[in-house]
Amino acid sequence: MSVNRRSFLTAASTTAGLAALQPALFAAEDSAAELKNIGKTPHSKFAVNCEMWWTKLPFLDRVKQTAALGFPAIEIWPLAGKDLDTLAALTQDLGIEIAQFTAWGFKPGMNDPKNHVDVVKTIKEACIAAKKLKCRKACVVAGDDIPGMSQAEMHANVIKALKSVAKIVEDNDLTLILEPMNIRVDHKGHCLYGSAPAIHICQEVGSSHVKINWDLYHMHITEGDLCGHLREGMKTKTIGYLQLADHPGRNEPGTGEIHYNRVLKEAFDLGYRDYIGLECRPTEEIAAAKRVAAADVW
Repeated sequence: MSVNRRSFLTAASTTAGLAALQPALFAAEDSAAELKNIGKTPHSKFAVNCEMWWTKLPFLDRVKQTAALGFPAIEIWPLAGKDLDTLAALTQDLGIEIAQFTAWGFKPGMNDPKNHVDVVKTIKEACIAAKKLKCRKACVVAGDDIPGMSQAEMHANVIKALKSVAKIVEDNDLTLILEPMNIRVDHKGHCLYGSAPAIHICQEVGSSHVKINWDLYHMHITEGDLCGHLREGMKTKTIGYLQLADHPGRNEPGTGEIHYNRVLKEAFDLGYRDYIGLECRPTEEIAAAKRVAAADVW
């Protein structure tokens, strides 16, 4: 029987990943078969945030651990400092995708016109990187408050910045996902929070490739009514990607007050079929993976 290179490497990497899990993370009742299927959930497709999971391991080992638990994808923050060629080869060999990466972060702000030339340059570079990584989406952040500038003015500048790169990402089939934050807990002083202004920005930009990174954790803290606002976002066709974490604590589902079984069912019933980023701090990775899987049961 012949075995192709990818099948061999995938099997070897998965086995190695499970072996690496055993010393510290294997529970007595968990078989290898059970562990490698935790992330294979029936409704939702989850992408493990490799910046927040397995943080004591080297980055590429975090990717291997993700695959070892059966998750279909990862998400990452900025590309700086990462070997993109090695990362691309590893994810392809493991048979997992990179759901999204951060193309433009908090500083310098996209809400400041003096940074717009750099925005264009950076997004062009992101398009090249996305093709190498076979990634379809890249997160962008509006920026922190600018003294002397109103929120309306800052949002108008974000619209201008996104309009300036809309044709670029459309031509490269890369979708930019703009992330509203919360300013009560994590990002005090940020200029964009809540679904309504994010929807407005996307509608003003008017591009099929500029959407919202709809982080349910941030939305819960900012405005609540997660299912109702999800319906509004889907109706306006502005949701480009979902992320989650429970609250309080920003840990995995099942550790806080959000009933994620109901929320994820709502997203599924509304037709959302893309990845859902696990941008949460796991209390412990195996237990967290099990809670994520349990949130997909309804």
